[in-house]
Amino acid sequence: MKKGIKEGLKVALGTVSADALDLIINQIEKIFRGMGMARQNGITIEDVLKMECMERSKIIAGFGGIKNTVSRVNIMADPDILNWVSEGELLLTTAYALTNDVEFQKKFILSCSQKKLSGLGIKIYPYIEKLDESVIELANSISFPIIDLYYATPFSEIITPIFKEIFNKQAILLQRLENVHESMMNIILKGGSIEEIINVVYENIKNPLILKLNYPEKNILKLDGVEEDAKEKLKKNFEEFYTKNKGIFEKKFYESVERIQGKNVSRMVMPIVVKNTIYGHIFSWAMNTPLGGFDLSVLEIASTTMAVEILKLLSLREVENTHKIEFIEDLCSNDEKRKKKAEGSFSIYNFSLEDMFCYIIVKIKRSYKKADLNLYSDNIYLSNILEEILSKLKLNGLVVGRKDQIDILLCFKRDEDVKRRINVFKDEVLDLFNKKIFLEYKIGVGRCLKGIENIEKSFKEAQKSIRAVDILNDRNIVLYDNLGVYKLLCNEEIKDEIMDFYRSTIEVLDDYDSKKSTEFVKTLKTYFEYNGNLKRMSEVLYTHYNTILYRLQRIKEITGLDVEKENDRLCLHLALKIRDVIKN
Repeated sequence: MKKGIKEGLKVALGTVSADALDLIINQIEKIFRGMGMARQNGITIEDVLKMECMERSKIIAGFGGIKNTVSRVNIMADPDILNWVSEGELLLTTAYALTNDVEFQKKFILSCSQKKLSGLGIKIYPYIEKLDESVIELANSISFPIIDLYYATPFSEIITPIFKEIFNKQAILLQRLENVHESMMNIILKGGSIEEIINVVYENIKNPLILKLNYPEKNILKLDGVEEDAKEKLKKNFEEFYTKNKGIFEKKFYESVERIQGKNVSRMVMPIVVKNTIYGHIFSWAMNTPLGGFDLSVLEIASTTMAVEILKLLSLREVENTHKIEFIEDLCSNDEKRKKKAEGSFSIYNFSLEDMFCYIIVKIKRSYKKADLNLYSDNIYLSNILEEILSKLKLNGLVVGRKDQIDILLCFKRDEDVKRRINVFKDEVLDLFNKKIFLEYKIGVGRCLKGIENIEKSFKEAQKSIRAVDILNDRNIVLYDNLGVYKLLCNEEIKDEIMDFYRSTIEVLDDYDSKKSTEFVKTLKTYFEYNGNLKRMSEVLYTHYNTILYRLQRIKEITGLDVEKENDRLCLHLALKIRDVIKN
């Protein structure tokens, strides 16, 4: 099987490396080998009651658990059996083994339910007349089935037929899983879509499904056959998984019981993992039929199949992104040969030499600690969304994902309303990143300048604007046009002169504060912030008016500069802004 699949995948995923291909094959084979084994499949309590061996037996409590899956049968000789039972077992016993102690019976039934047994078959007659009503009520309240077994039917005549039925069911399910696997592999090999894969899952699980993918960004809902009110409840439950679950980035399968329309409903959530990063989840709720081992295996196969498709898209994206990075670096190079080479690719991106170009840099940092997540993959995902924004706004541009940032080069014709269109794009980008609660970001926007020769200039302006984000620290985005005096202070070409000015003005004040634990720099900043209003300074610094006067006098003595003199005041104010640049 491995050779056939590998050859087929090579055709379908031409750009995927050999190591990645082997990884995919191993994942698929692992799931295929474990089909139906990750969790025991079987028959339901309802199926058991319809069998010939049970025709004189009847369920007397726990009717809500009639759909419980029976994966095997066990016999109880004494209560210690609970130390060795397995999930999904139907436990057979007699009322004699349970004793006449009602409290013991209730405790035992509760323990059976907690052990996730499928149900309890009891030969009540001739040992006792009937189970106490409080025992029946308990079983009903926890939906744990209790079957009154016909006293004359030997346990062996119950166990053998049930095991045979379970085996037959397992064989049928394995065949169905093989068909599911084959269907999904055919979809991949024929270049089918993720929607087709979800259709196969939905046809086999026969329960509501929701697929959420981050890349390519998709939400696919399969909620047919569910009442409108229930649909809304499922959608809300789906959304709450991401808003309330702090561990959503863990690469694990989730299973829980959710409250939907006043009922307890089993839910399975299967992660889709590619390159050690979660790209989405498949949700299913047991609204129509119970979710068991077969359903889990279908979700596993679907998850791996989608991972293959995503890996193909990522591989293509990475190749494309590499070419874009090379193109951008050639454009911003001082080497004329590289610039000429880039000009040769202008037509590919619908650029011309006379166009106007605006460079934007988005720096990204995660605000959560997850070393196993891939920031580069996040950038590919975000780059894809940014390209969709460009398309929506009918803007011509280039989006390039790097390890810790995304570069955007916008291109405009001369007759376009450039300023307005950049502002519209900026607002869309801010809206996007403000929704990404696990990402910290800062954005620098260079000016829109004419000609290829000025792309490098706009790029450097975007870099200066990024630096100013930390200095201004009251916004996430800075436009170079709005930098004011920081245009000069962030200029690398006069960095030495800037440093000399700082050293000759307030560096001595910084040193004094460090050594003496004073607050002269803070006082000076407050002075300029409140235009020398000593009363306001006193309120803000929680300091007496006379103390403010004393500090200003000491600043004069330490720096040799007097805030009362115009030139000195300008030097001190400028020095503080330089200090902001240096310290950030």
